[in-house]
Amino acid sequence: MEERGWWGGDDVSEVADAFDAEHSEGVPVPDYGSEEDGVGNGALGIVIGASAAIIVLLSVAVVMLWVWAEVEDVNIGGPPSALLTWEDEYRGITGLDVVQGDGTGVTLCIVDSGIDMGHPDLEDIELTGWLDAIDGATQPYDDEGHGTAMAGIIVARDGLQGNAPGVSLLVAKAIGEGGTGDDEQISEAVDWCVDNQADIISLSLGGDQGFGSGFLSSDALEESVEDAIGEGVFVVAAAGNDGEDDDGDVESPGSVEDVICVGGITRTGSIWTGSSEGDNNGRIWPNPILPRDDPDKKPEVVAPAHEVPVLMAGGMGNGAWWGWSSGTSAATAWVSGALAIALEANPEMQREGDSGGASAVAQMKSVIMQNSQMQEGQSEHDNHYGYGILRVDLLMQALGNESAVIVSDDHEVSPSDFGRAIFDELQARRSTASVPPVNSTKPKE
Repeated sequence: MEERGWWGGDDVSEVADAFDAEHSEGVPVPDYGSEEDGVGNGALGIVIGASAAIIVLLSVAVVMLWVWAEVEDVNIGGPPSALLTWEDEYRGITGLDVVQGDGTGVTLCIVDSGIDMGHPDLEDIELTGWLDAIDGATQPYDDEGHGTAMAGIIVARDGLQGNAPGVSLLVAKAIGEGGTGDDEQISEAVDWCVDNQADIISLSLGGDQGFGSGFLSSDALEESVEDAIGEGVFVVAAAGNDGEDDDGDVESPGSVEDVICVGGITRTGSIWTGSSEGDNNGRIWPNPILPRDDPDKKPEVVAPAHEVPVLMAGGMGNGAWWGWSSGTSAATAWVSGALAIALEANPEMQREGDSGGASAVAQMKSVIMQNSQMQEGQSEHDNHYGYGILRVDLLMQALGNESAVIVSDDHEVSPSDFGRAIFDELQARRSTASVPPVNSTKPKE
């Protein structure tokens, strides 16, 4: 029977001679190997070559995809997972995770620095109206970024999820590229919101109070806000961000009696250190303020204000579509969106509803006072914490909308169960909206 192997007949003697040479002369024996070794080495080379080719092809594909996305302005990916986690936590602490509704049928007006309609989370949004009180442009834009961030809290879709994406959205630009605007321009914007049938006006801004604020204001913006409330418009405004160097009261127009003034909390439900404190005892100097009574003590409520997930306007130079921002501006937008859900469920309280008007605003404020989540040990209004965290689920239950609230055995109402400390270690892209510490109607000295 023929012998089958790696060597031919004469090769056996060559191997024997090689071993003999190594023994007598120290010449190394050649590595003849086996047929199986040769096959294995060849297969390994094929695998290595194929793997290298795949890596090269994938690298080329990634580069081409990136170039295509840049040229076509297509977004790839989405918000960092930490931002989504923080958003869910804040939805839980304010009761938004257990209510039904998206603000449909409610007209909400944002007065700010504008809006970037090219953001991937705003592409499906249609504006009901646009005003540029700064430059008179007919097409919406945002050259500062703050307005886009606030709009996203309310109407974002796809990446981040706004509180009330179904609202009819009006946007009035009254804050310029530098982050400030004057009273006349913002007053004009507020009047425009009223003229365009807004049910809610969201003012994530603040500045010095007018002389006599609270009983005989000389401030054009405060007068416009008071007129809006008289028409049955719900006005929501920021308390301010001077909590660490407090000037003694909330900012204007949050200081106006029937405005819903919003302070800020962290994800653990504790007060955000920058949130402004209200002066509810009255004062004579430097600006006379009458003592405030329930349900109008300032701030009325607190809401998410620390590391709040927001949208980033394009063209701001940081290369990010999503980031976070801290301040009572974010808290104001959060409450505005939550209030839209409550008005959707209670259309009679809307501006043109059967029970609408200034009395509806007063009624809503009383319900907020009685149904916000106070902190442990709190039994009455607190100059920092207000009447507590706005809880839209409790608000809707108090207004008779129990069917719109999803009751779950594992839903806790205590804010201490939200905002886990471990999430403080998660790293989101820490890009904030390009805004000053206080978005004021008047530049700060």
